[in-house]
Amino acid sequence: MAARRPRRRPLGATNRRLLAEALPALALASLAVKLAPFRRLAAWASRWGRGRTGEVDAAFLRKARWSVEAWAKRVPWRTVCFQKGLALHALLRARGIPSVLHYGVRQEPGTGLKAHVWVTVAGEPVIGGEEAPGFACLATFPPQQGGGSSRMPG
Repeated sequence: MAARRPRRRPLGATNRRLLAEALPALALASLAVKLAPFRRLAAWASRWGRGRTGEVDAAFLRKARWSVEAWAKRVPWRTVCFQKGLALHALLRARGIPSVLHYGVRQEPGTGLKAHVWVTVAGEPVIGGEEAPGFACLATFPPQQGGGSSRMPG
């Protein structure tokens, strides 16, 4: 007798909408990382969105992260923290959610510098936060006081 696979719950409207938005956001972020100079990406990441105040729904943030992560595992190209961070940052800021994209580095023994990107909302990590404590934040987009600057060295 074959083991029964658990039944999946149907996706709700919010999840379907986020999946529909996350794929093109991830594709555009991947193209931008590959083709655009970093300074242009930094300006783009700082400009997105319209400001909003008030409480941000933690359940929505989890769903938004899930949608980006779900596509990142399934697309036929390699996606890393930079593409995922840009895509999620775009999704959130388009909704007026004041997210911040963080760019950090750390020294890796024998291999040199390693970079990492993560996104926060109200100071709480939404994506990429698990690795973030090991990285020194060089810049935030948009610029934040005490969180790095949007000016990159060089």
